[in-house]
Amino acid sequence: MISFDHVTLGQRVLFGAGAAADNTALAVSTLGAQRILLISDAFAVEIADAISALVNVVDRIDEVVQHVPVANARAAVARAKASRADAVVAIGGGSATGLAKIVARDTGLPIVAVPTTFAGSEATNVWGLTEADRKTTGIDDGVLPKIIVYDASLMADLPARLAVTSGLNAVAHAIDGFWAPRADPINAALASEGLRILVPGLRSVHADAHDLPAREQCLYGAYLAAVAFASAGSGMHHKICHALGGTFGLPHAETHAVVIGYVTEYNVPFAPHAARRLQDVLGSAASPAAAVASLARELGAPRSLREIGFERLAIPEAAGIILPSIPATNPRPVTQESLESLLHAAWAGEPVR
Repeated sequence: MISFDHVTLGQRVLFGAGAAADNTALAVSTLGAQRILLISDAFAVEIADAISALVNVVDRIDEVVQHVPVANARAAVARAKASRADAVVAIGGGSATGLAKIVARDTGLPIVAVPTTFAGSEATNVWGLTEADRKTTGIDDGVLPKIIVYDASLMADLPARLAVTSGLNAVAHAIDGFWAPRADPINAALASEGLRILVPGLRSVHADAHDLPAREQCLYGAYLAAVAFASAGSGMHHKICHALGGTFGLPHAETHAVVIGYVTEYNVPFAPHAARRLQDVLGSAASPAAAVASLARELGAPRSLREIGFERLAIPEAAGIILPSIPATNPRPVTQESLESLLHAAWAGEPVR
């Protein structure tokens, strides 16, 4: 018997290489917006300038900080109100989109998202804020960008490490969606298709950062994975990564790249449906978890939390912060002890089996 209640979030997607500026102008026009607050990160100056030449930008925020510190968020909301903006254009990775989401949450303004990484935040209704070393996340359909403008040519100058780790963030969206609280056959299918496209795409981008068709594959796969994640909800993996980022300041994409193999190893023995899908997609003789970890190593991602600044002595504190947020629906029970063991393995970069 099959029974589920599925919701797919609705948004428009404009996809085309070399068309970001024109498609953003089209998106703004479609929304009827005339006063734009433009948020862009350090890698997006050129496209931000090009878009500013086509739409009426009444204020521009160029300082973007990962994990969205609450002070930055409040300042951005105040500037949106002071400039009387009627829409937000966010250009960059998940941090730029994340800041725009708080503006949308607190003002009701629509977002046009122009991603420059494979993070996938643009396709979710999840917002996040960091205050006093704690990251809080929430769900609000009002923060979902109304229109996404995808242009793979914007990734041409993306640093190789960021391209790979943001792509592994997208892989984590797909895998976490297999056992997230609202997982169902539809988002499992979307996640599987996202992985089927993402994995070879990331390998090709790693081999040649200027491979435009491969970057397009990664964008498309990351979108599917993010749609699946938005529908299924946030599972064990993302609860771990949000705590590590918000409390301990670890870089977002790199944390995902390290942790996903260990969470997969922890859960797949209790999630045979996910194991089968991962085995089919990854096509490896190794276990699904080992294949995920092997992919991260092949792409040159960091291998341990220690490499990206996490201290071993912080493991008990981190586990205590994470434990209350783990969904009750996780396929395998989670305890303080089991979390500490997982975090220690990830800290040390122990082999994933």
